[in-house]
Amino acid sequence: MSQNDETMTAHAAQGPFALTGPIARPDGRQVPLRGDLAHIGLAGKHFVPHYAVPQPRAVLPGGARLYADPDDTSQELCTLLEGDSFEVLDVTREWAWGCLSLEGPVGYIRLDRLETPVA
Repeated sequence: MSQNDETMTAHAAQGPFALTGPIARPDGRQVPLRGDLAHIGLAGKHFVPHYAVPQPRAVLPGGARLYADPDDTSQELCTLLEGDSFEVLDVTREWAWGCLSLEGPVGYIRLDRLETPVA
């Protein structure tokens, strides 16, 4: 091994975030991971600028639709039932982005379909 090879080996990145090349991006409907934000449970597994601690909120009577995008005309992923606990990770205007669990499903739900957080 040459001196350059030894130097490069000694300085090679180590750990879970080594820059080793592209990886397959997880399905955003099953893993609470966006380019800018991820569920705190994914820290150490996926690298993003911010991690969010989920804020559980119950689905109101009548249930709620979970959408792929914050738009009533986007793909409906599933219907949540009254009392289901939705883990809110981000809120933008009238939409909440989050998941039912770390295993999904992940999407957007109208804020008016979730209980108001207790202050």
